[in-house]
Amino acid sequence: MKKIINKIKCSFALLLLLFTFSEIFSQENWGTGYAFEQNAKLGRGVNIIGYDPLWQDASKARMKDKHFQLIKEAGFNNVRIVISPFKFALDSSFTINPSFFTTVDWAIKETLKNKLVAIIDFHEHNTIQKDPLGNRARIYAMWKQIAEHYKDYSNDVMFEICNEPNMKPETWNDLYKGAYDILRKSNPNRTLIIGTINGNQIKFLQDLVLPENDRNIIVAIHYYSPIQFTHQGAPWSVKNKDLSGIEWTESETDKENVNKDFDIAQEWSKKNNRPLTLGEFGAYEKADMASRIRWTNYVARQAEKRNWSWSYWQFDKDFILYDMEKDAWVEPIKNALIPKSN
Repeated sequence: MKKIINKIKCSFALLLLLFTFSEIFSQENWGTGYAFEQNAKLGRGVNIIGYDPLWQDASKARMKDKHFQLIKEAGFNNVRIVISPFKFALDSSFTINPSFFTTVDWAIKETLKNKLVAIIDFHEHNTIQKDPLGNRARIYAMWKQIAEHYKDYSNDVMFEICNEPNMKPETWNDLYKGAYDILRKSNPNRTLIIGTINGNQIKFLQDLVLPENDRNIIVAIHYYSPIQFTHQGAPWSVKNKDLSGIEWTESETDKENVNKDFDIAQEWSKKNNRPLTLGEFGAYEKADMASRIRWTNYVARQAEKRNWSWSYWQFDKDFILYDMEKDAWVEPIKNALIPKSN
């Protein structure tokens, strides 16, 4: 009888030991791999040139060569280049006007020259969401051209398949896969960024189906919560354009709400061994500056605490980080993003 009991004890101890090793192994392997290295290189960044007049007329450009250097010197590591190629289609085959590539080439050249990482962000969500499948041919044709054009660039250039794909999860999982296949044909080793549906919200991470064998993918989420605070007074935000005076005090409740959301994302990241980038976040100018500083700093630090990269929305136009008229940083926001001690 004693022999049987001892055998049971030994078997139990062995199982416990194997379980412990498996736990250690899984913990050590989470957060490692090429995509995580690429995400670390992305680090801290800012969205640029989405609404700059330079797309129509280079002589009217707000953003200049010097701004890339200023971004680097301030301590940023990436720029998310916001592109809207649909308006550059020349024919029914969606041939892209060469002027489009002239602008993007310039932006990437200045990005790489200043040792920043570039994200080419396909920012046509407003049009795509009206008819996702009806825009399939246009998306694929344009990505094919963009991918071919940049296939020989270094891996400091990344492709983001679609900003804020606002559609049903099954539609997005089907739609992005076609673009993914096109990109992988000409760019087999390029780091790709694929985001969640409906504003890249965290709660839809669970619906994203990624190719299991491709680990060179970073997953994009955006964060603008609470929306009543971040979008108060924003003229395009139907539910929030008439709001004002809403503060973010960094109370325990305020912080807990951010942490709950971010912990959900982090749990998904660990479970799926996928790195996360916070591709957009910001608080609109109509909020009081003290609240904007608190919120921006807290969100950025909590993202960094979880080893996410981030790209603030945006350099100029609205939520601005750099005042083009004054030709100067909006210092409170810059310091909230990158504290002086850093």
